[in-house]
Parts: sequence; C-alpha cells; structure tokens
Amino acid sequence: MSRTPLDTVENAAATPDVELPWAELGLKKDEYERVVEILGRRPTGAELAMYSVMWSEHCSYKSSKVHLRQFGEKAPQSDALLVGIGENAGVVDVGQGYAVTFKVESHNHPSYVEPYQGAATGVGGIVRDIIAMGARPVAVVDPLRFGAADHPDTKRVLPGVVAGIGGYGNCLGLPNIGGEVVFDACYQGNPLVNAGAIGVMRHEDIHLAKASGSGNKVILYGARTGGDGIGGASILASETFDDAKPSKRPAVQVGDPFQEKLLIECTLEAFKEKLVVGIQDLGAAGLSCATSELASNGSGGMRVTLDDVPLRDSTLSPEEILMSESQERMCAVVEPAKVDRFLEICDKWDVIATVIGEVTDGDRLEIYWHGGKIVDVDPRTVAHDGPVYERPYARPEWQDALQADDANKLPRPATSEELKDQVLALVASPNQASKSWITSQYDHFVQGNTVLAQPEDSGMIRIDEETGLGVAIATDGNGRFAKLDPYAGAQLALSEAYRNVATTGAKPLAVSDCLNFGSPEDPAVMWQFAEAVRGLADACQQLGTPVTGGNVSLYNQTGEVAI
Repeated sequence: MSRTPLDTVENAAATPDVELPWAELGLKKDEYERVVEILGRRPTGAELAMYSVMWSEHCSYKSSKVHLRQFGEKAPQSDALLVGIGENAGVVDVGQGYAVTFKVESHNHPSYVEPYQGAATGVGGIVRDIIAMGARPVAVVDPLRFGAADHPDTKRVLPGVVAGIGGYGNCLGLPNIGGEVVFDACYQGNPLVNAGAIGVMRHEDIHLAKASGSGNKVILYGARTGGDGIGGASILASETFDDAKPSKRPAVQVGDPFQEKLLIECTLEAFKEKLVVGIQDLGAAGLSCATSELASNGSGGMRVTLDDVPLRDSTLSPEEILMSESQERMCAVVEPAKVDRFLEICDKWDVIATVIGEVTDGDRLEIYWHGGKIVDVDPRTVAHDGPVYERPYARPEWQDALQADDANKLPRPATSEELKDQVLALVASPNQASKSWITSQYDHFVQGNTVLAQPEDSGMIRIDEETGLGVAIATDGNGRFAKLDPYAGAQLALSEAYRNVATTGAKPLAVSDCLNFGSPEDPAVMWQFAEAVRGLADACQQLGTPVTGGNVSLYNQTGEVAI
C-alpha cells in the first residue's frame, strides 16, 4: 500500500490526482471524500491508513452510535459510578476507598480465522483495557457461542478457542471465574468469542487516556511492532465472511502472555510511583488509535517520530506500522523529569521502552518518517469525528410468524415412555449438559482469591484480604429470546445476570454490554439491534444499573446467514 517514503504532507498537497486504495482499506467513497474535505487535500498514505482503521465499524461505532446514546440519556443516578462511558473501561466504587473496573469485548472474526490466537489475544486486549485504567487485573470471564456441537467445523474452532483463553489467562495468573457456552447452528459461520476482565484499584489510582502538558514525552513500551494484525479493525472486524474465507490470517494478532505479564507489573509499578500523566493500550488500530485518542483527549497536540518505533520487521512501511495491531503494547505520557525513572522500571521488567514523541502546545497530531511529515491532522477528526450513520431499520416480515404460538410448539408426550425419552433428550442436549469438559481446562483458583467460579450462578473474587471486600460478576444472554423479541430478550438477559449476581449476596452496581449482531446494512438486523439497545437502556433505568461501557460487534454473518 505504501508508494514511496516521500509521500509527505507537502507531496500530498502537490499531487492531488494520485489514486489511493481507500476501498481496499474498507472506506466507502463518500467517507474518503469526507477525509479529503477535512484535510483540504488528498491524504497521505499514512493518513489514509489512520482514517481507515479509526473510521471502521469496529473502532468508530458509526452504525451504532445513534442508538447507544440512550445509555447516557436514560442513565440512572448512581452514587457508585466513578468513570462511565468513553474511557477504556468503567469504574465503580465498592467501598473503603476501593474501586473495581470491568469490561467485556468481542474477538469473533479473529477467532474464526485463527481460533487459538484469536481467543488468546481477545483476553490480552481486554486485560490491557483494565491495566490502562490504573487497576490490577484480578479475574477473567468468557461468554462463548459456537455452531452445532456435532458439526465438523465446531471441532476446528472450539478446541482452539478454549485453549487460547485458558493458555493466555493461565499464563497471566488470572483465574477464569465465569462465562457461558452455547451451541446453535446460527453461529456456525460466526462463533462469538467474548472476553471480560475485572480489575481492582484505589480511588486515587484511576488513570485516564489523555495526553496533557506541553513537552511531556510519549513513550511506547512493550513488545516490538510486527506485521501481525495489520488492518484487523478495518478489514477483519468490519465485514462479513463468505465461502472463500477464512483466509485473512495476517490480520489476526499473535499473542505472548508472558510479555503481557511483564507489561502488567511494569505498568503497575510506574503507576505506584506516580510517573504517568496519561496512558492508552494499543489494541484495535494500534498506534493510530493510541496517538489520536491520547492527543484528542488531552489539552494540546502531539508530535511523533515513527522511525523510533521498535520493530520486529524492518521492512514495514509507515502505513503498516500505524495499522499494526501487534499485541502487548502500551503508550504512556510522562513528564520529562520522570522519563529516566520510567525507563528504569521498564528495563527492570525487561520491557522495551522508547520515547517516540512529545505533547505539543498546538492542536495537531504530526507524525514524521525519515525526516518527512507524513501525518498532519486534527486528532479529533481521526478518533472521534468519524461518520455517523442512521441506518434504515424495519421489523422483519417473518417476526409475526416466528412469534406465533403454533410455530414453536413441541409435541406433548402421550405416554410415560415418551416423557422419559423427552427428559433424557433434554438433559443430554449440548446446551443442557455439563460444560465441565470445557471449564475444567481453565484455572479458577490461581492467586487464591476465588470465592466462587463455574458452575456457580456468578463468579466471585476477593479483592482485599484485610477488609474482606469482594466482587461478583455474571455474564448472560439468550440469543433465542432475543430473536423472538429483541426488546424483551435484552431485558431478560440483563435481569438474568442481575439475579445471578444477587443470589450470591452481592449488590448489582453496573453493567458492561457486549452486543453481537449481523450486518447493519440489513434493515432487519438493524431493527434487532435498535430494539435490543432500547430494551437494555430501559431495563438499566428501572434496575438502577448504569451502563459503564462495552462493545458492539457487527457483521457477524456468513453470506445471508446472520447470527
């Protein structure tokens, strides 16, 4: 995709007729024209790379924003909420100066393409969201959906996903304390691999993703940047699969849990010594996301020298460096006087750390490569001002027939033998049978703070030995209910999770959503999504549980078959 290292901002202004591969990077024609309008010229290759990943469905929520606003508009009053929607994860007060942060996200398409690494890096990414808030991760959960249990491709996907979740989480020393496994043919071409994490901190340790203070240094630390995960957000997570796929292996990240463990300890030590002004993990969209979000959330601009980014592959173009979603990387903003100490801590934990830029007193994000300026943008236009679509939606014509009483009636047993056969068939079905053959592959008790884990109603973890404080977490969802009635189905999912937490003796405080649907370009799917969001927002208002954040995963379908 890179034409020449000399595609600078100056060159772009002088060569307006150069054709750029905007369609191949997932942008629509009108979106590309909007980029040109914003810049007042054609973008450079590097700028195009940034806009393509940051304006993707996965990063910008362009089809879902108009509906997700309800979570703010209908948010109930909550004395417990410390950090809400808009940060890496929500934070709630749990008393005695302690706070808990939690979030759940999807890694569906990567896990279909490469089950082990897709699931493993899903765990890694959600854990880094927790670290970025200033918290120590204490547990993970994983709600999973697979195709029919006896389908040959389920035997390809499921073992790899389970091994990836267990392998990465166990290597981090994090107990897996909850989740679900559901089998249904509708997930055959699109398994749902959701990963949740929970972390604990003191109130004063909360950190936010912002770059403030002119002259402060921008430090990239963690793993070297490689060629894995390039364009994952724009190409892999923002379109449907067809019969020719999965074929997008290079777009799936490769994880190293041991590197992530070092990153956790290194980051927490830097937090403890008050060395960090702002911090952002490098997940979807990599450096494009970290630099644009830190700059746009801060008080000034940012200047970055891309040549200083440590690479695993020296042949990477600047566009590829900006788009790479290589795992186990974070970006910190540090005052100049504290840089040496920050680097010392990184060295102690054997974590590569490099100063790649600084905060400026302007309002631009400027990125340089080989001495030339290849990016000069208003960071808000990249990180926050992407397209917003009010996609058409309509109740599908088949909804009435689906809800009709006679459509779903099961034959009633006429004899005791038929009743016995039905009961045996029910308890032996994959969705009713014990899932211990899956959950036994996870470590529930590492670190010794687990109070409850599978198959209990919710997982529970002790967060402080002296006070005895703990936190309970449950994930729930019923795709069949949601298909029959998305509004009521979302409310039933919330109420089930609420009850599962409450039955352990805990008080439900807040919610993180994880919304998985088919193509937003299908009015029937968009109606399902709109109704589910409306139902969840209304139910949260009634129960007094604010939505602290979450995840929207769209395009979960193969051909015409949506989940």
